Amino acid sequence: MTIRHISITTAPAAVLLLAISCTSTPGPAKVEIFQQGGTYQLYVDGEPFYISGAGLEFGDAEKLARHGGNSFRTWRTDNGQLTGKEVLDLAHANGLYVTMGIEIAREREGQGRGVFGFDYDDAEAVASQLESVREEVMMYKDHPALLIWGIGNELNLGSTNAAVWNAVNDISRMIHEVDPNHLTTTMLAGISPELVQNIRERAPDLDLLSFQSYGAIVNLPQDLKAAGWEGPYMVTEWGATGHWEVAATAWGAPIENNSSVKADFYRERYETAIASDKTQCVGSYVFLWGQKQERTPTWYGMFLESGEKTEPVDVMHYIWNGSFPENRAPRLESMALNGLAATENIRLDPAMQYAAEVTAQDPEGDSLAYHWEIKPESATLAHGGDDEPVPASLHGLIQEPAGPRVALTAPDAPGAYRLFVYVRDGKGSAAHANIPFYVGT
Repeated sequence: MTIRHISITTAPAAVLLLAISCTSTPGPAKVEIFQQGGTYQLYVDGEPFYISGAGLEFGDAEKLARHGGNSFRTWRTDNGQLTGKEVLDLAHANGLYVTMGIEIAREREGQGRGVFGFDYDDAEAVASQLESVREEVMMYKDHPALLIWGIGNELNLGSTNAAVWNAVNDISRMIHEVDPNHLTTTMLAGISPELVQNIRERAPDLDLLSFQSYGAIVNLPQDLKAAGWEGPYMVTEWGATGHWEVAATAWGAPIENNSSVKADFYRERYETAIASDKTQCVGSYVFLWGQKQERTPTWYGMFLESGEKTEPVDVMHYIWNGSFPENRAPRLESMALNGLAATENIRLDPAMQYAAEVTAQDPEGDSLAYHWEIKPESATLAHGGDDEPVPASLHGLIQEPAGPRVALTAPDAPGAYRLFVYVRDGKGSAAHANIPFYVGT
């Protein structure tokens, strides 16, 4: 792979900035990677830049900046709510840079936004896609908040045709022709020797690689060595343990960690797999600075749908600043239904009453409010982060007012369900946990 914009001897001195009128439109940032003494370093306008970022599509950019982040990544230019320019303007207004995703068609089948079932042997379709991407790049290439172009997301997931990397290389070459100021990468699901070799041979124009991994990210240092990748990279998705990586109930429901267990994993995984690599890694984007439904409404988001931050945000604040925020999220110690933990295959009888309880503490001693709800287990399951419908809550089954201990009535209909609890401190922070259970035998 050719690493563009690299000197193997020395990094540049700080550039001399010319005074400009406050009414002038700022130009694009000059983004480069240099290697010095065997270590790769990202530079923005001649100054060293380490990515302390988050995946953010519909999340709060102002909060990201306030907590110490300096960049966010997207999955596409126009996210359906904001245009690419509006996204970049939002970043610029908050002093953030953007690794701008470009939606690239995927070979695998899927649902939601994007093109699925694409044939990379169809030369006409590939050429048409290249021209569409050119139009996107031309629209946004001179924006001062732009950092890196991300060509596609997890194109290797469910893919068998290596020609996709030839198409990625053609897109990268086109970008470098029309935009000499920014780098190119592609976001990969995991890492393997075969994957790295395919990209090395078919997409050498990329400036760096981007890896995405969850529970398995602790193996990234060994995986990089095994795959033989010695160039620069960033981690563009990491965070909670994936729903495919956890234990499941006897009826197949994955068991989600509560927000405090997740927070502990965030810190451990960052220290083990990201901060430990001071040679090749140029930074990372934690997932997800916002909220989404994927198996549950709480699995991957670092915020609740109602906007409160959870404990993983506090961990990232600590990582980025060296200290915790003034107000920290409640910490959960345990949750039980009918005296049982989530791992104990809880089965309830229809319409019968049971007790549920949660134990939580607030670091500042704030009074806590509790909200409980029951949802059917997600039945329409997406793949690779595709859009997934949110199961509706079942009402009238939880006693009110809710506290740390409640009585609930099991649903009448047999089947798989989840009991959720949300613990809020009233100051913008919250904790969450859930337990899957089955009604009937």
